[in-house]
Amino acid sequence: MFKGKLLVFFCAFVLAGFLTAYGDDPIAQGNVAFAERFDQQKMRLAISLYEAALAVVPVQSQAFVLDRLSQCYYELSTFSPGNTNEDKKLFEKGREYGLHSLRLNPEFARLEKDDFATAVGCVTDPAALLWTANNWGALFHYNPLQGMVDAGKVKALYERGVEVDETYWGASFHNALGAMLITLPAFLGGDLEQGKAHLERAIALAPNYLENHVVYAQYWGFTYD
Repeated sequence: MFKGKLLVFFCAFVLAGFLTAYGDDPIAQGNVAFAERFDQQKMRLAISLYEAALAVVPVQSQAFVLDRLSQCYYELSTFSPGNTNEDKKLFEKGREYGLHSLRLNPEFARLEKDDFATAVGCVTDPAALLWTANNWGALFHYNPLQGMVDAGKVKALYERGVEVDETYWGASFHNALGAMLITLPAFLGGDLEQGKAHLERAIALAPNYLENHVVYAQYWGFTYD
């Protein structure tokens, strides 16, 4: 309890300093904290700043802020031991912000309920696609039956991401889609060879992005090589 209060106090104190240093530019304030998000306190500060920014930034800047929030909530789980109820809340919040960003696209918003795949095909924002999918996919662990229902939607987000910008965030679309295709059963769209091809493509596009090598080893190398 004391540590929690101390963290809140620290974030409030640092937030006041950021507001003084960067005046009335809330996105710039959030970007500075975001750049140091390897520190948990700075990650939480970035979230606080971006959430505050949503109330004041113009419409044309909302997608950027929402995408950053979706990413931050996903990455905040890296400070956890894993698979906790708190993680679940983080992923739910990250998915919520990601979907909010996607719905800024009027065609996506119009088609989402009736034809999700077609709606996703209207999206050109790689950040919204990736972080929405990552948060949504992470929730499958907490409700596997719902995950089976939603797997096609997450797969569609990754596939569209490959089309929009396959190099985004260290070729993460190929990385994530490859892991998903390897782990999904065939009746849900899984495909071992396609999955391997995506993992290999991720490494080819971004050989210096360590996560690509880790995921290849985890999902293919230790099991199939």
